[in-house]
Amino acid sequence: MMMTSATVRAHYAPVNGLRMYYEEAGRGRPLLLLHGGGSTAQTTFGALMPALSRSHHVIAPEQQAHGHTGDIERALSFEQIAGDMDALLEHLGLAQADVIGFSAGGVAATQLALRHPLRVRRLVLCSSFYARAGLPPTLWEGMAHATPANMPDVLREALFAAAPRREEVPRMFARQVGLMQSFRDIDESALRSIRAPALVMAGDADVMPVEHVASLARLLPHAELAVLPGSAHGTYLGALEGAKAGSHLPALTLAMLEEFLTRAD
Repeated sequence: MMMTSATVRAHYAPVNGLRMYYEEAGRGRPLLLLHGGGSTAQTTFGALMPALSRSHHVIAPEQQAHGHTGDIERALSFEQIAGDMDALLEHLGLAQADVIGFSAGGVAATQLALRHPLRVRRLVLCSSFYARAGLPPTLWEGMAHATPANMPDVLREALFAAAPRREEVPRMFARQVGLMQSFRDIDESALRSIRAPALVMAGDADVMPVEHVASLARLLPHAELAVLPGSAHGTYLGALEGAKAGSHLPALTLAMLEEFLTRAD
């Protein structure tokens, strides 16, 4: 569900040895969007980015080995991605930003808030997780043999379309799988140390159980919880892998995001 059209500016930035691709739109308070695993800025946030850019300076990077951003011989971890986002904001001359992370991007957003707390003004975690037990065992088991053929069609097509070189897609995908396999539980005491106001969102038919998402919201000291009805993974964001034609959920999500992000500190 596309809200409106918007002028999206595409750029590359030198970030920790990467030539990182990022999209930029709008003006106002900086808003960093962190896409999901195996995704791009547009596949995750393309439906909401135009509307968000009406009142925010939207910055939507593509992480190492994702989308237009190629891979380099360097460790790939959620902690490393958080470091890359800190470096990108530094490159852009932005001391602080609101941050929205979806799925695996939510883990990276959590690590950014933990490792670089002054960078994060407000934190939105969408369909995210903090422990391996928060995702179904079948998902972890399936990663051992995952290939691009196992991806949702829309994500696989976007992956090939955006990759710097199509022949690199299998290697990039393997790196994305390795990123997930490297995930280790985030200590609950660390989550309790996050001071940024947070909004935790999920669908009632999401990949992770509502109970896990509610537990995440309870652990964050200044968090609110929103569970969207009739929503699978990403449906409420309009993310391509979960989008439903004619759904009003992205508009509802947009209203909640705007209310949360524009609230006085």
